[in-house]
Amino acid sequence: MDFFERQEKCRRNTKLLEVYFALAVIGVIASVYLAALFVAHHYGIRHGRHDYSNYESSLSLWDPQLFLWVAMPTLALILGGTFYKIQQLAGGGSVVAEMLGGRLILPNTADPDEHRLRNVVEEMAIASGTPVPQIFVIDEQRGINAFAAGHSTSDMAVCVTRGALKLLTRDELQGVIGHEFSHILNGDMRLNLRLMGLVFGILCLTLFGRILLQTRGRKNPLPLAGLVLILIGSIGVFFAKLIKSAVNRQREFLADASAVQFTRNPAGLAGALKKIGSCGSRIDDSGAEDASHLFFANGLSESLLGLFSTHPPLDERIRALDPGFDGRFTPVDFSLLDDRGAKSQSPAVIAPGRGGTPSRLGDLIGGAIVATAMRGPSPPGQFAAHAGTVTPQHLDYAADLRSKLPPVLTDAAREPMGAIALIFAMLISPDEAMRKTQLDQLQQRLDPGMFQELSRLLSATAALDSRARLPLAVLAVPALRRLSPGQYAQFEDDLTFIIESDQQVELFEFMLQKLVTRQLDPHFQQPRRPVVQYYVLKPLLPDCVVLLSALACAGSGEPAAIRSAFQQGAAQLGIDGLSALERHACGLDQVEAALERINQGAPLLKKQVLNACGVTVAADGVIQEYEAELLRAIADALDCPIPPFLGV
Repeated sequence: MDFFERQEKCRRNTKLLEVYFALAVIGVIASVYLAALFVAHHYGIRHGRHDYSNYESSLSLWDPQLFLWVAMPTLALILGGTFYKIQQLAGGGSVVAEMLGGRLILPNTADPDEHRLRNVVEEMAIASGTPVPQIFVIDEQRGINAFAAGHSTSDMAVCVTRGALKLLTRDELQGVIGHEFSHILNGDMRLNLRLMGLVFGILCLTLFGRILLQTRGRKNPLPLAGLVLILIGSIGVFFAKLIKSAVNRQREFLADASAVQFTRNPAGLAGALKKIGSCGSRIDDSGAEDASHLFFANGLSESLLGLFSTHPPLDERIRALDPGFDGRFTPVDFSLLDDRGAKSQSPAVIAPGRGGTPSRLGDLIGGAIVATAMRGPSPPGQFAAHAGTVTPQHLDYAADLRSKLPPVLTDAAREPMGAIALIFAMLISPDEAMRKTQLDQLQQRLDPGMFQELSRLLSATAALDSRARLPLAVLAVPALRRLSPGQYAQFEDDLTFIIESDQQVELFEFMLQKLVTRQLDPHFQQPRRPVVQYYVLKPLLPDCVVLLSALACAGSGEPAAIRSAFQQGAAQLGIDGLSALERHACGLDQVEAALERINQGAPLLKKQVLNACGVTVAADGVIQEYEAELLRAIADALDCPIPPFLGV
């Protein structure tokens, strides 16, 4: 099952979950109505409103007026609770992390353990082609646990407990982070947040029942009604937990297998699980119940017979990774959790990558060892098959790339103002005359400190290998999230100015701008999540024509070559009679609108479009480095992370 099939399955599961929720709501309303009917009947008898001798005949199972009085408030309570929770979670993964007491790790953290965690997360993000998520640590939790949360890759967060941060080795930590990235790539995050909202709506019935139970007054029927609501709500929560637990247990095995596929190091993930067996993974927080299905390991107390366990038994997970497991867990040194133990610990900043891994990128500065052309996916019509597929080679590539980036650039990427200057520096024209014009204009536009930082970074960015530009921009995003809303608005304005200042906006410049702003917009604005509106390709054909025409024009200036590249790509869509547009008809505004509409297509439609893009770019038999990164940027705009191309 590839990335798009997993996404499609997740979308179907979300719809199925909503159907189950609707059935649960109907069942709860029916149960509340029957309970209210009997309570009202009993209450009426106790107060002489009915003749006790006529009890059987006076009880009618259908009372339209009572049904309305019961159904409307119950429905409003459940839907209101669900809407409240979904709105509360609208901010993405950071909301869940903060709800559980998470503390944001800053990009320029000086703590060696936090720096090691950031390195591991950044390498996994570069290797998978996803944005670098916000990283949190829950300082109060001594057990080993972690989770990833978010509606999409643009607003996701990865959170680990203090126990995971301090007690795990780098390989073990990489296994845990690989497990969480597998949830990200499998589309589990969005489903998990939806599940939190729906379950909370049903739980509201129990919460309201507890309020009624606390009311006082003689001959007051509300405590009895509250007790009934608690019982009925508990039944709903029972089945909600049962469904959540059953679904989640299977996904945990899949995530473990994917993490091993990413790292090719089952001992790392198994080692983390063995340490959990010694120190536990419990999350002592009032919000742990809501988020129990997000955790790397069981964050709650063990339920009766494991019926409500959100995770498979620990020994089963370990034996799936280490068949020779003898049942003995790895002891941990809890002194590492206190400040003194942390300071006495050996430095946690370890050179990235595994020992003996050959260099894949050369020096990056000057790019003397890196070829100027790359072989594309084989065949190019299967470009989309690379989405969400991470290999150990990609992790080695990411570690090697991150370690060889010039310190002057990586240091700048860790600070908000330095990150702004870095993005600007990568967009300055290489043409000397245009470069001077741009700098003269920017000197008037930027404050002196920002312009000085930009000037300082120019020589390093000018010599940077082209394949390092997108990863470096991605590494700068966490620091850019620390801008104020006003600073971000100014950054967007200046970014557009730089791109347009040379009077010729290249498609790659445009896509770099879209990649950065798409990852930042959910943090500064109300996120607009694409809703699937298209399930067949026909309504999206005009947008596909715009996108393929723009790619064909970007790859060649010869009309015959443009037509040939377009036709080869269009053939992947299975529609005859499509013709390439003139260059003026597939400009950046048209490309932006086309991408927004295509992003509303079902996952399998995006797969077809991306394959067509791959064939269009590879029509001349070779994919240049900038074309490879352009394809990855387009895939990012469609929420389809593509790992770096490795073939040289």
